[in-house]
Amino acid sequence: MQLHRDTEILIVGLGLLGGSYALALKKKGFRRIGGIAHRRETVDYALDHGMIDYGSDTVDPQLIARAELIVFALYPTVLVQWMKDYGHLISAGTVVTDVTGVKSCIIEPVRAALPKGAEFVAVHPMAGREVCGIENADETMFQGANYIVVPVEGNTEDALRLCEDLGRELGFGRISRLSPQAHDEMIAFLSQLTHCVAVSLMCANDDPRLVDYTGDSFRDLTRIARINDEMWSELFLLNRDALVRQMDSFLDQMRKMKQYLIENDRDGLREMMKTSTSRRAEFDKK
Repeated sequence: MQLHRDTEILIVGLGLLGGSYALALKKKGFRRIGGIAHRRETVDYALDHGMIDYGSDTVDPQLIARAELIVFALYPTVLVQWMKDYGHLISAGTVVTDVTGVKSCIIEPVRAALPKGAEFVAVHPMAGREVCGIENADETMFQGANYIVVPVEGNTEDALRLCEDLGRELGFGRISRLSPQAHDEMIAFLSQLTHCVAVSLMCANDDPRLVDYTGDSFRDLTRIARINDEMWSELFLLNRDALVRQMDSFLDQMRKMKQYLIENDRDGLREMMKTSTSRRAEFDKK
C-alpha cells in the first residue's frame, strides 16, 4: 500500500500527539482522516477544528474495518489492552502503527492480537510538549524532528516504507531505523534519563522563591520537569532495566565530577567539560 491523499487513516487516541498527527495530515491535504477518542468532547473539538473528517467516542467496528492505516496514540498498556479487546476488528491489509515511547514490551502482544494479513510497524516520533490534550495539538512540533521506525522480523519493506512516508508527510526531518532493544536502550538515555534529571533537580530544592532567582540555564534544563506523571511513570517502569543502566552511567559521571571537586582537580573538570562541549557540538551540526 502507498500513502496518498485519499488513504483512509484512522487515529485512535486524540490527545496531544494524536491530535497533532491529525492536524498535520489535514494541512497536507489528506482527505479521509478519522478519529476515535473516549470523550465525545474530544471528538467534537477535532471535528470543529477541522482535524478529522469523521469520528466516534466508541470503538466503531465500521471505522476500524474500513481503515487502511491506523495510528494508535495511546499509552503502551492501553494500546496492548485495546488490541486484545478489539484487534480482531482490523481488516486484512491494514497497516497499524503507534507513537509509544517503549517498544520491546508491546510489539509482540500487539502483533499477536492482529488478524492475519494486518501488519504492525512500531514507530516513535521524537517530539512532544510539556502539555497534554487535543487543545494543545500543534503540527509544528514535528518540523525537523527525529522519527524512529522499529522493524522486527516479519515486517514487510512496503509497510516499513509506508510508515517512513508517513513521517515525511508529518514533517519529520530525520528518519532512522532501530531494533526494539536498541531503541529502548537509546530512549532510556536520550529521553527517559533526561526527564529523570529534570524531575530530580526540581525535587532537590524546595525554596519557594527559586523562580525569583533563576536564570535561563535552570529554566532550559528543567523545561521537561513539568511532566505528565501518569504517562512517564508508566514509560519508566516498562523500560526499567534499560533506564536503571543509564542512571548508573550518569551517576558514575556525577561521582567522577564530585571527586574532581573534592580533590581540587581543575584539569579533570576541564577534560569533562571539553568532552561534553565536543559531543554537544555535533548536535548543532545536524
